[in-house]
Amino acid sequence: MQGQVTSPFMQSSRRVFLTGAIAAVAAGIALNATPVQAGEATMTPPEAHMAAVAGDIILVDIRTPPEWAETGIGEGAIALDMTQKDFVDSLVKLRNAFPEKPIAVICRTGNRSGYVFDALNKQGFPGLVNVPEGMAGGRNGKGWIPRGLPTYPGTKEEIEKRLNDVMEPA
Repeated sequence: MQGQVTSPFMQSSRRVFLTGAIAAVAAGIALNATPVQAGEATMTPPEAHMAAVAGDIILVDIRTPPEWAETGIGEGAIALDMTQKDFVDSLVKLRNAFPEKPIAVICRTGNRSGYVFDALNKQGFPGLVNVPEGMAGGRNGKGWIPRGLPTYPGTKEEIEKRLNDVMEPA
């Protein structure tokens, strides 16, 4: 029997998380999400930055609040903590609000974004892109911060402002 994988940020197993994610994705897609052609399934941090700033993609930093506070969040990205119960619901809301735009996910080193990308992609979540180098870089490449790409403060106020700007454009 396999042990459950947990973190201090998420007290339920990945299996429970994925079960909820699958249900939420299926419900969101069934409601009104239109499939999007994302092109390549991966992007480098410079590509993701340029596309996010240009408004061509929705870039989502899926790390946790302590990580955002430590390093900041990539300019052009919004922050959604993947350990929160409403994480997949938030992605479905983004998909419904922007059915024509790919949603790119980034984490610290590409491990979590790869996991989220694979799990949701297998369930048919449309228009998903992975930024596998992550913010810090690692085995998948140099990363956002080592490349000197711009960030904004990972404060609660900035996070809420940026999310509101995306979800309620002027």
